[in-house]
Amino acid sequence: MLGPTAHIDSFTRDNLPPADQWPDFLLDGFDYPEHINAGVELTDAMVEKGFGDHTALIGNGRRRTYKELSDWTNRLAHVLVEDLGVKSGNRILIRSANNPAMVACWLAATKVGAVVVNTMPLLRAGELAKIIDKAEISHALCDTRLMDEMLLCQEMSEHLISVTGFDGTSNHEAELDHLALEKPVLFDAVQTGRDDVALLGFTSGTTGSPKATMHFHRDLLIIADAYAKEILKITPDDVFVGSPPLAFTFGLGGLAIFPLRFGAAATLLEAATPPKMIEIIEKYKATVCFTAPTAYRVMLAAMEEGADLSSLRAAVSAGETLPAPVFDDWKAKTGKPMLDGIGATEMLHIFISNRFDDHKAACTGKPVHGYEAKVIGEDGTEVPRGEVGRLAVRGPTGCRYLADDRQAGYVKDGWNVTGDSFRQDEDGYFHFAARNDDMIISSGYNIAGPEVEAALLSHPNVAECAVLGVPDEARGTIVRAYVVLKDGITESEDTIKLLQDHVKATIAPFKYPRSIVFTQALPKTETGKIQRFRLREAAKSE
Repeated sequence: MLGPTAHIDSFTRDNLPPADQWPDFLLDGFDYPEHINAGVELTDAMVEKGFGDHTALIGNGRRRTYKELSDWTNRLAHVLVEDLGVKSGNRILIRSANNPAMVACWLAATKVGAVVVNTMPLLRAGELAKIIDKAEISHALCDTRLMDEMLLCQEMSEHLISVTGFDGTSNHEAELDHLALEKPVLFDAVQTGRDDVALLGFTSGTTGSPKATMHFHRDLLIIADAYAKEILKITPDDVFVGSPPLAFTFGLGGLAIFPLRFGAAATLLEAATPPKMIEIIEKYKATVCFTAPTAYRVMLAAMEEGADLSSLRAAVSAGETLPAPVFDDWKAKTGKPMLDGIGATEMLHIFISNRFDDHKAACTGKPVHGYEAKVIGEDGTEVPRGEVGRLAVRGPTGCRYLADDRQAGYVKDGWNVTGDSFRQDEDGYFHFAARNDDMIISSGYNIAGPEVEAALLSHPNVAECAVLGVPDEARGTIVRAYVVLKDGITESEDTIKLLQDHVKATIAPFKYPRSIVFTQALPKTETGKIQRFRLREAAKSE
């Protein structure tokens, strides 16, 4: 049953899925007032709690306190309402790299009761136009350095009526910044309902029309009060760093919501390469890191060369499955575990995770407080422990697609059925097998690509690798590995045989890569996630 709404524009509530297609929501222990605004809770409320002089954001060479962030976002909120005519419930698109100005814009838009759509700076006009049309977005806030595609997009869309530039470099030399300078630092935020939509997260890596996941104000607080509180045990002394874009719900949680909810600080990097993150960790003594396993491998190598990353107390692995060799190497070098977990845009953030005091390699852990999970077969019934099946989960957050028939395919009998294959052992721990589309069926055998990758990565000659299935006349599909060798290792038939024999000796022999292709680099996203689809496309063209 939905609570009261403060949205004048009822578009998002009107386009929620039918009630009979909602997942079960387990909300015991997550009690919030009927009216709550997540933007206020992360800024003004933190100042009232005594965090006004604490550092909230670090970026572009300067620190901003919670009081400064509160004032900044309140000034921007005045601009949105008084100059741009934003009404509560309107959708606002934000286009920017990770920087303090993007966080300020998101918080300001949330304060005025708007529904925010954060977008990647790499998206082009055609991609942005699909998002705008799907969500019927009326206003956009854009870093002036990224304006060209945004203005082109405005010409393509009938919904987008306003595009306003802001200065992502903190020089405040843009229209939005100039307007904000004249505004008061106090703002009477919209008293949104806890069940009002605050955020639309568009899923990545899908084909066809884009899917938008709908998240309430309460959801933004739940992920902090569940995962961040229980697993990360955040304190006001923590300093966060990471590579996920704020445009992804994973990055928004890990680099904005989590630190701001508990009075900690977030460092924001527009180009979050491993060397840059190492620099930030050393400079600001960062304590919590969110990034991909590939970046952690670079960090491990940097530590061997003298980099001091001892301030990190929590290393959260994101974006890719965490290979056991990376987990083992990190623990051996730092004495601390790497926290592997699984989340989804539909669920907003991580719902199964390892703990500081309960962890092991090649294991994703147990459900986060408030969540339940199981492994099911094609008929929807739970499979015996030890068998691989589809992961189903339910808890205080869950899938609500915006006006999308695909809702019925994701939610089954009250459970969110993810695109991941898992097994659960006798002790209740969950172990990742593969994304459903990363399962390779070769001569009737089911082979999980990540398992083969982990075996290859355990060999000292391998720097990076990616495994996928390619067509084969005899076997239907065979396992192919794209391998980046460490410096000084020769690409040869002898090296291929050496790696194949190593895999046979490490896991079941039938899983070994019958094809190995050496490459100088693997295609990746800006967050370090390997783009297997590009490798598949290249294989198809052979």
